[in-house]
This record gives sequence, C-alpha cells and structure tokens, in this order.
Amino acid sequence: MLKVSQVKIEVNKDNEEEKLRSLAKKLRVNEDEILNFDVRKQSIDARDKTCIYYVYEFAVSMRNEAKYLEHCLNQDVSKVKDEIYEFPSKGSKPLEGKIAVVGSGPAGLFAAYTLAENGYPVILIERGKKIEARTKDVEQFWQTGVLNTESNVQFGEGGAGTFSDGKLNTLVKDQNHRQKKVFETFVKFGAPKEILYSYKPHIGTDKLRKVIINMRNKLIKMGVDIYYESCLTDIIANNNQLSSIVINNSKIIPCAVLVLAIGHSARDTFQMLYDKNIEMTSKPFAVGIRVQHPQKMINMSQYGEKYANIMGAASYKLTNQSSNGRGVYSFCMCPGGFVVNASSEEGYLAINGMSNHARDEENACSAIIVTVDAKDYGNHPLDGVQFQRKLEQKAFELGNGDIPIQLLKDYYSRVATTCLGDINPVFKGKTTFCDLNAIFPEEINFSLKESMEVFGKKIKGFNHPDTIIAGVESRTSSPVKIIRDDNFESNIKGIYPCGEGAGYAGGITSAAIDGIKVAEAIGKIYFQF
Repeated sequence: MLKVSQVKIEVNKDNEEEKLRSLAKKLRVNEDEILNFDVRKQSIDARDKTCIYYVYEFAVSMRNEAKYLEHCLNQDVSKVKDEIYEFPSKGSKPLEGKIAVVGSGPAGLFAAYTLAENGYPVILIERGKKIEARTKDVEQFWQTGVLNTESNVQFGEGGAGTFSDGKLNTLVKDQNHRQKKVFETFVKFGAPKEILYSYKPHIGTDKLRKVIINMRNKLIKMGVDIYYESCLTDIIANNNQLSSIVINNSKIIPCAVLVLAIGHSARDTFQMLYDKNIEMTSKPFAVGIRVQHPQKMINMSQYGEKYANIMGAASYKLTNQSSNGRGVYSFCMCPGGFVVNASSEEGYLAINGMSNHARDEENACSAIIVTVDAKDYGNHPLDGVQFQRKLEQKAFELGNGDIPIQLLKDYYSRVATTCLGDINPVFKGKTTFCDLNAIFPEEINFSLKESMEVFGKKIKGFNHPDTIIAGVESRTSSPVKIIRDDNFESNIKGIYPCGEGAGYAGGITSAAIDGIKVAEAIGKIYFQF
C-alpha cells in the first residue's frame, strides 16, 4: 500500500470521484490502476480566500505497487509504514491484589482500559455519578442554580472534558502510536470516523457522552469493577510503600498500585495528598474571560465570502505578548457552541465552553486567557489553587451566583452593562450584568484589553463593542504538578500520578495518552498470574 501526500482538492469540488481523479493525476496513472484508497489525513489550505483547498494524505492500493515504487521519483509517494500500538513486555514483579485507578476522565479511562486489555485486574473509582445521572444534575444546575458539588461539569464519569467540545487536538509527538490507539478506541466506541484523519478532530459533547457509556460497558465486560460516588479521602502507606486507600472516609481498599487520575479540579484531594507528604509543586496556568461572537463573522474571517457558508463552523487560534510581558491566547475555542457554568464548589463560580458535534449554535465562543505563575500567587504548592478560588469567589459574589457578563465596550469603560447590543448570548446557566474588572488584578485586565484590540486586527470584528464577555475562566489546566520519577511513580512507591490533574496533560488526547503511558509503566514492573 502507498502513502500519497499533498493531494489538493478545492473544497466545493470535494467528492469521491474528484479524490480518485486527483490521486490518479498525482500518481500519473490511469484511474483504473487504483484499486482502493482511504483518507489518512485531511487539512485545509485557506491562505487564498478565493480558492480554498483540502489537502489530503491517502493510503492507496494499486496494481503493480512494487514496480511502481521502484521507478517513482515523486517525494510525496512512499510505502505505507505500519503504525501499530504495542503494549510493552510485562515486568518480573508479581502483582498482589488489584490496581486502583482513581478518576474516570480520559487519563483514568485509558489507564484502566489499557491495563484491563492486557489482563490486569482493575478497580475504577469515580467520585461523581454515571453520565446519565450526571447529565441530569448538570442540566438541573444550569436551570435552577442548585449545585451538586460531587456531580457537575467537573466531577463525574468522563471527566471535565465530557461537557466541552470534545476537541482532540494535541501537540504530543506520537512515535509509539498511542494517539492512534486513543482515536481508534474512540471510534470503536462510537466517535465519528473522521477523527482518524481530520486536522482538527473533535467529537462533540453529545457524541462523547455516548462514547463514554460504551467504553464503560466494555470495561465492565473485561472485569473492571467501577465504583461511583466514591471519593478518595485517604491513602495508607507503610515504609514509603502504598498499602491501601480509603474511600468516602469509610471504605478501606487494599492495593499496592494506585493510578491518580484525579482531574484538575479535585482541590480537596490535592490538599489530602499534600497532607500525606506526596511531593508536589505549583505550576503556571492561565485565567481570563470567555468571549462570544457571531459564528458567521468568524466563518467570514477565516474562509471568506465564497466559502463561508459551505465550510462548516470555523475555529481560530490567537496569541499575543502584551506590553506588560504577559502571554495572552485563545483557549478551548468552541465553534457554534455555548458558554456554560462549570462550577464545582459552593460560593465559587467558574465557566467553560461547550459544543455539540454539529457545532450549529449561533455563536462562536473561546476563552481569552492570561498566563499566571508563582509571582502572582506564591510558592506554596497549593497557592495556585487559592488564586483560582479567589477569582472564582469574586465572580460568584459579583453575579450573586449567576454568570457575570458584560459587553466589551463596557469592560473598557469600567461600567456594568445595562442592556445587550447586536449579539445574542448563548449560555447554559443563568447570567447577570456586571463589571468584570472587579474580578481580576489590574495587570490581567490590562493584558486582556490590550490583546482584544490586537486580536481585532487579526479577525475583523473580534473587538466589536457589543462582543459579549463572561467570567471567570479559571480551570484552564491544573495549578498543581504531582511529582513523579522516570518510572512514573511518586515519592511514595506504588502511586502513579497521571493526566491533567497531576500536571502531565492539557486536554482529552494528551490525558488519554498519559493514561496509556502510566499503564505501560505499571506493566513494565508487574506481571499478573
């Protein structure tokens, strides 16, 4: 089979017949020489808004491939290399008891799945509820403001990413084909097949929930015991070696191996781990606002008039170095999506973005965030958590529990908004007009305002006076890193920090990959009878 790269097809001509024709032209063969083909990668060349192309990489089967390759001088044509994920050879130490995986976000799910797939006995422990019940709790919270602190946008089966866009972008290098393993697993359990080749793969919150349910059912069939509404409240170690864990301050579970995939919002668990002398440090993260613009405006900017209505909901990525030295950038951009109340603690308010697979809501929304580090909040390992809480408490008090929103022009003028302009808001959760300047330190406000003007020069209308902004976007990544060694273990042996909450990932894909890495690390030490 051949790999054929850099095959360009204008987007309004993209169909199977055109793919075949373009492939034959690229290979300089007759169409009947091509037996079959599959898309391996798809990207977009939108530099010229008068003629936008899909750029494809295909896997192609054709007649007389060996002979063709022997004489082929085209550098865009080569033999397809096998990309097969392989779990490493198992270690020499016998596993005594089961492996406990705490957290059923992507890191915990893929750690548990990989271990179970390779014959290891696994217990999966989740402080929240199953997706079905969790979704009802979240919807009720958005409608009534009544928060379940153990079942919300942050806590529950699937993790925080379940109520997001289901974006799968990552910068992780995939030499061991772990990413391919993750994507193929998602597709196996119901994700759209196009995530295997799309340049910006996403599942959508609606489809992702179904994928998680299917994955859960498979885990159960593989023998994984799953405990819901079960919060890790203590760990017990003897001679610096884990011996058991405590759930809900009552149930003791003996285990020699613990995967800590607790997520970036498990603040009480961070405190417990710190009190148990687990080595950790604070890490930089980012905070800011979430902006809403008409999706049609973003489409026009990204694709131009000719293609704006045929390309689907466009995304964007913006960065700026503000004059005060702060890095400012867009984050978790949700085309055709919602801004949602993503709170998980009473008296504190945080927001996030969310899109369904169709991305068909009226507005595009994105976080615009500013980098912060120990200079802003201190050197104690948990000072970043307290900094987040301080901002979230201000946001809660400012909106009296509702999402505080404001027009951009009023944010500049430091006055509370009294009425909306030309943009219709799309929120999940109640909102109220406020002055968001009151949430942030002045240096962050300055960076946000300056950068919105810069971004307005990159995307026409981005700094429109009626742009709707909301706060506070504070859960961009974990404020904590739990230290692990080259074998992925913490300073207490048998404990494996994992995923975004532990500070080793930044999104669904990288967290899932880290879950696989941790499973491999455990497999290299232990074998199961």
